[in-house]
Formats: sequence, C-alpha cells, structure tokens
Amino acid sequence: MRESARRAVREYLPALALLTAAAGAAAQGNYEIQVYGSDTVAPGTLMVELHSNFTIEGETATTDGTYPTEHQLHETLELTQGINDWSEVGFYVFTSEQDGHGIQWVGDHIRPRVRVPDSWGLPIGVSLSTEIGYQRAVYSSDTWTWEIRPILDKAVGRWYFAINPALERTLHGPDARAGLGFAPAAKLSYDLTHVISAGLEYYSDYGPLDHFVPVHYQQQQLFAVTDLNVSPLWEINLGIGLGLTGSTDHLIVKSIFGRRFDWARRSAID
Repeated sequence: MRESARRAVREYLPALALLTAAAGAAAQGNYEIQVYGSDTVAPGTLMVELHSNFTIEGETATTDGTYPTEHQLHETLELTQGINDWSEVGFYVFTSEQDGHGIQWVGDHIRPRVRVPDSWGLPIGVSLSTEIGYQRAVYSSDTWTWEIRPILDKAVGRWYFAINPALERTLHGPDARAGLGFAPAAKLSYDLTHVISAGLEYYSDYGPLDHFVPVHYQQQQLFAVTDLNVSPLWEINLGIGLGLTGSTDHLIVKSIFGRRFDWARRSAID
C-alpha cells in the first residue's frame, strides 16, 4: 500500500468507526418513546405506565452483534413514585418480543427527577431528570448508559409545547470514548376538545456534542400523536412515527397507558 493511501486510512478510520457505531446504535432506543412534561408525580402517588412500541419497518440486519429491529415489539413497564412536591423516582423494565427470539428481558433503568416548585413563579415549567441503567448487548452495543434531561414546557390556551434537550453518555460500550451526545426531543400539541389533543413529537440523536455526525447517520423521528385526557387518573398517548434519516427505523407505532394510584388517598386525585 502506498504511503499516501496509508495516511488516508489512518486519517479516516476513526471517523468511519464513529459513523458505523452511530448507524448500528441509532435505532436501538425505541423502548420508552415519550417527551416529558415538567410536572412530577404527587407525593404518596404511584404512576404505573405501559409503553408499547412496534417497529413495522426497521433494521433487517446489523453489523454490531445486535438483533435487527424490524418487527420487534417493545414493552416497557415504568413505575414512578412521587417523593414530595418537587421530586420523584422512576424505574423501568425493558422487554422485547420478536420472531426467532421470543420474549426477552432487555434491561433496567432508574430515573430520579426534580422540578422547580410552583412557588417560584416561573413563567414556564422547569425540571431535570437523570437516568442510568443497563441494557443487554444483543439489544444495544452500549450496555451501560447515563442521561441528563432538562425539561421545559408551557401551556398557552389550547396549545402546549415541551422541549427536552437531553445529553447522553455511554459508560460501557463502543461509544464510551465519544463523550456527551446530544439527543433533543420536543412536542407541540393542540386541544381539539377537553378530551382529545393532537400534536407532533420529535425525537433525535445528533451524536457527540462537540462534533455531530452527518445527517444521514443521525437518528431523527417525527410522530403524529393523540393524547386522550379521559380522567386525571389516566394518561393515554397514541402515535405513529416516521424515520427522517437513513439510520432511523422507518415506521413505528407506539402507545402509552398510564394509571395513577394514590396510596395516601389524597383528595387531589378524584
């Protein structure tokens, strides 16, 4: 090999490795597809949520040892306990079902969250969550990950918006040396009636914060969603999402069914 060719290989191999890792890992995070609002669960209350996500069109082959995502059904149980008026702790159990692999446990995460109290009088809702956990290598080559998620939201009349400019860090896996990743999410919705809201949710992963990967290798998804506000006890969210880049699963349907249980029998929950 000529010296000029060797220099080219040495120069571009790290970038190629980064792009390959991004392409392989981009579609592996479709377990809990949700844009967070700033509110925390009330003290003495347990929120139980079931997140169901099915990949209609996704990866049919991978190069990093993970299972292809096409026709995976992800079921995630989320338990969130309110601690006081400004904090909560959430816990996730991730599972996956797919032909040829059956039903499998994927991993667990824990997520403490705090928010700015209403008494501060801010014009928008503000909270901060951090999430850390493990996922098996056949579902994510990055097995231990950590996330810091700022949350901003605001309701104006019938309109509602939320922004989650999340930062992600791989603690164990191929991307452990990549530093902080930037994975923002956002939601915009409108109350059609007092029960039905319609909107859009955006999810993304741009890669390392100091050098985003090219757009083709980024993960970007746009969901059309409906929220059903049938009762203060229930949370219902339904959506269908399209992948906007080549490294994103192309078509996903999702649902969230949540139920609040007031162990302290607080009068605020009807």
